[in-house]
Amino acid sequence: MRCWEYAAGIAAGHPETARAGLEILAEGGTAADAAAAATMVSCVAETVMTGIAGGGHAIWWDARSGRAELLDFFVSVPGLGGRRPQSAPIEIAIPFGEEPVPYSVGIATCAVPGVPVGLDALWNRHGSLPWARLCEPAISAAMRGVEVPSAHASCLEMLEPVMTMREGAGIYAPGDRLLRPGDLLRQPGLVRTFELLADEGAATFYRGTVAKELLALMDERGGRVTAADLAAYTARWRPPVSCAYASTRVHTRGGMAGVVETLQRLCSMKALTPADRALVVVRALASVDLDGHTTNLTVVDVHGNACVVTTSLGLGSGDFIPGLDVHLNSMLGESELLVGDLEPGGRMQSMMAPTVVVDDAGLVLAAGSAGGSRLRSALVQVLAGILDEGISPQDAVDRPRLHPAGNVVHAEPGFAEEVYDAIEAHGYRVNRWRELHHYFGGTSVVAANGAGADPRRSGLSLTLG
Repeated sequence: MRCWEYAAGIAAGHPETARAGLEILAEGGTAADAAAAATMVSCVAETVMTGIAGGGHAIWWDARSGRAELLDFFVSVPGLGGRRPQSAPIEIAIPFGEEPVPYSVGIATCAVPGVPVGLDALWNRHGSLPWARLCEPAISAAMRGVEVPSAHASCLEMLEPVMTMREGAGIYAPGDRLLRPGDLLRQPGLVRTFELLADEGAATFYRGTVAKELLALMDERGGRVTAADLAAYTARWRPPVSCAYASTRVHTRGGMAGVVETLQRLCSMKALTPADRALVVVRALASVDLDGHTTNLTVVDVHGNACVVTTSLGLGSGDFIPGLDVHLNSMLGESELLVGDLEPGGRMQSMMAPTVVVDDAGLVLAAGSAGGSRLRSALVQVLAGILDEGISPQDAVDRPRLHPAGNVVHAEPGFAEEVYDAIEAHGYRVNRWRELHHYFGGTSVVAANGAGADPRRSGLSLTLG
């Protein structure tokens, strides 16, 4: 088996998140321990991207058994136990890219959260350190506040209408000034939230103290989540989908994620010109846009076990549990996720695609991405760069990306002019962005030859040794 002793580490969307994961790895924690602790910190440090009342998906690679398994803890549809009086969704417009994009937020858009029970399930199955220890980094981060990186400040500016709609105004715009890069994000209520998670376990969100406060807010504002919804929620282990790619085997999520189908449409790009490579990517990725806000982290431990966790609140509903600073999700307002039969208790759909790649010697890399439909675009381009073209993880994450949406190809700066010319010659209109932007996803990778974290999310990668 490949030796991971010095490549063990974490890549995440905020320095605080990455440091928490490395701290747990250094204490001998498994990749599941580190991922759970780091995800909780992301729910303090990355609250413009995610939160503890959201949902997510994870993948676990077990080095000893040579098996991958997925964990589904995405949000479920509320409404079990009878319908309560409902408020109407609040329609807002967010300036996403060149045009304002309509969204629905408010408490009527809140689905049943899955992150607490998902992290508990991950820890119960594959963790080794005490649960309370895994909660400590989040408690500490909430106590002292966390610095707002530039990419997060940019996202906050875009999301200001929802983030400051209610209780969030005092968090994200104290003194009537929106937080800027370098400011401290203070959410004192999250100290109590994570103390309750440490003391009561994940059950606090489903039948304990936090659940009572959540249901009281639902009653007050006319939300849909009921006590029966919370009591019925469970995380689900599932098998991954797989495909061969570049002499490796890729294990990931199926369904709306579409990573396997996209990789299977790619030819080898090692010998292609930049223009031809771009055309191959555009044709393989042709898709529709989904505009959720997510975060992702990737962990590998010294034994070669890997864990990738992707979580999201949607945009966030704009409602915060009083005294706990817990922002509720807005998944029922994400129109692209409202597919199929939305029966109470059923899982909602997701684009999330936590991924591990292996070969005959064991783990090659673990990776995941944030960013709605751009999640697939980002992840596929990074995987192709590392596995097919042989570039380093950080270089693959850093280089400019393309994302097709209908007949428009969005392109970050850094491509040669012949790339734009070739795309336009094939009937597409190219929208040239002025800078690397969180629109193009947030990818994290840990591989045998290093790690990569996304500058588009002000990410950081750290390794042991």
